Amino acid sequence: MQNTRTNRAGKWLAFLFLTIMGVIWIVPLLYGITSSFKTNIEMQSVGFRFLPINWVLSNYTKLLANTTNTPVFRWFLNSLVIACGTTLLVLCVVSLSAFAYSRLKFRGKNILFYGLLATMMFPPVMNLIPLYKIITTLGWANTDWAMIVPAATGVFNIFLVRQFMDNIPISYDEAARIDGASDWQIFFRVILPLIKPVLFVVALFTFTGSWNDFLWPSIVFSDLNKMPITPGLKLLQGMYAANIPTLMAGALVAIVPTLILYFFAQKYFLQSMALSVGVKG
Repeated sequence: MQNTRTNRAGKWLAFLFLTIMGVIWIVPLLYGITSSFKTNIEMQSVGFRFLPINWVLSNYTKLLANTTNTPVFRWFLNSLVIACGTTLLVLCVVSLSAFAYSRLKFRGKNILFYGLLATMMFPPVMNLIPLYKIITTLGWANTDWAMIVPAATGVFNIFLVRQFMDNIPISYDEAARIDGASDWQIFFRVILPLIKPVLFVVALFTFTGSWNDFLWPSIVFSDLNKMPITPGLKLLQGMYAANIPTLMAGALVAIVPTLILYFFAQKYFLQSMALSVGVKG
């Protein structure tokens, strides 16, 4: 009886804690959404008021209509192309690299893998100058390649997928080899269908990471019509510094794809997070 009461109290405390954290997270978001439908005069004169007195769409229409100084729709499409291209390239590179480190045998494999992991100890900001030199030498400045190609070298993603592959019994590979399958056939027909959960996690984090990246696109993009939406928000801040509702509208336009992605993928995302379960032989 005592254990039952203790468990029940623990559940209620956990529920209360999660509810408080959820309110702390969602209230500012909801306030930002409602503020985007206010007039600038109301925002500056009324003070804190959660719901607008008069709901207006002028902030969104003004934002999307200005295609000269702040082409938000163009930035949105640029970010969408970059994020989707980055995700596809990362999935290809990460899955093949992890397969090589997990299933293939070649000289120096462990040394190369642990050397690759050692690069995670260095902060990414150290790579900005040499990476920018490489990008400008290749002539990729102000192009999508400057965002897509460097993102393919995600060491953590390779480590994550490789650890997931290690949980797949090697007997699957051996049975396929007995049937005459090559390494490529084993990868595509045996391993790839089994690692879909972890690849889904990699795809989610890669897409959101590419979409929300601010520092690197701010460095490699100077053309107004070619930059993604994250550095574009900085330009919005400079142009609409005194118009908070318009800035809120721009921020909400920027987060729409990630909200939609997590809304439709949350079920699969939660299932995919159980990576330690692996595959039973």
